[in-house]
Amino acid sequence: MKFLNAGESHGKCLTAIIEGFPSNVEIDVQKINKELSRRQVGYGRGKRMEIEKDKIEVTSGIRFGKTLGSPIAFTIKNKDWENWKIPMSSENIYHDESINITQPRPGHADLSGIIKYRQNDIRNILERASARETASRTAVGAFCKQFLGNFKIEIHSRVVNIGGIKDVDIAEKGTNFWDKIEESDLRVYDKDKEEEIKKIIDEAKKDGDTLGGVVEISISNLPVGLGSHTFYDRKLDGLLAQQFMAMQAVKGVEIGDGFKSADTKGSKVHDEIYYDNKYYRRTNHAGGIEGGMTNGEEIIIKAAIKPIPTLMKPLNTVDIETKEKKEASKERSDVCAVPAAGVVLENIAAWVVADEFIRKFSGDSIEEINENFSNYLSYVEKL
Repeated sequence: MKFLNAGESHGKCLTAIIEGFPSNVEIDVQKINKELSRRQVGYGRGKRMEIEKDKIEVTSGIRFGKTLGSPIAFTIKNKDWENWKIPMSSENIYHDESINITQPRPGHADLSGIIKYRQNDIRNILERASARETASRTAVGAFCKQFLGNFKIEIHSRVVNIGGIKDVDIAEKGTNFWDKIEESDLRVYDKDKEEEIKKIIDEAKKDGDTLGGVVEISISNLPVGLGSHTFYDRKLDGLLAQQFMAMQAVKGVEIGDGFKSADTKGSKVHDEIYYDNKYYRRTNHAGGIEGGMTNGEEIIIKAAIKPIPTLMKPLNTVDIETKEKKEASKERSDVCAVPAAGVVLENIAAWVVADEFIRKFSGDSIEEINENFSNYLSYVEKL
């Protein structure tokens, strides 16, 4: 599969086209809208989330609730467009150049972007660089979540820490674990830790500052053998890492024990193999991937999310016109968007896994893919 998305933060809409999605997959648009809603909530979000109530409008590729096998196209309207028709006009109209933004923000795409694309107004860069773009990627992944649901594959996220305050580490997740995470404003398990984190978010807001953190993505019920060891661009861990790093604000990715494994002896890192009617492991230090392939265990991926670079007490910068020392520009922004980042990464993971699933169990329709998948499971069960 492949997809292409387009749109600016304050443009008329966000658009995406998905190619290669199999036919006859039942799609509930309300479930996609629910994913978009999950992306918009969370303690520490800014005023923009109060304006936009994201919903998709499917314009092709689905009929009577099922995919056709043809390209799927959809839009997500920006409600704030009404206030930006003139400043973001695509027509060659007169505009006052005094509205140009000339103070690049440290940590953002601003300065590199205006140099690379030869611009004199930072808005020409920040509009596309904005994390608003992740709304369309979330919707694309939400289609894939519904496809994967046919095979009982589940994808969840939780916040590991924000601003250095860590949630409790639970090795054994009970049946209501993910329900409790969904109930939390910060996608954490422990209520006491939630209150601690809310306090430091409030303090950061008061100080005009921002906070980052770490999120964990869980992918369960995957078959053995997605991905491949045969070539660098077929390795599933490499594909996931690339897609995760391509999301705004992600500065690091680890799978399983990740960096911790570098400080641990091999006897404590590698998951011993057992057999009782099937192969299994008693530990999951590898995070569900060995040799670039799924090994049947839960995939565990963590991503480090840097603090948002738009500060209400701006850092020092240089005006791109005068070269004088200035304060960085300010845009409407969040204090902390770590919980939302986890939701986006769930759906990015869904895209990667669905693409690999279709590659392995290839077929033009969900029925054909299901037949191939069932045959593969029968083969695995006989091992």
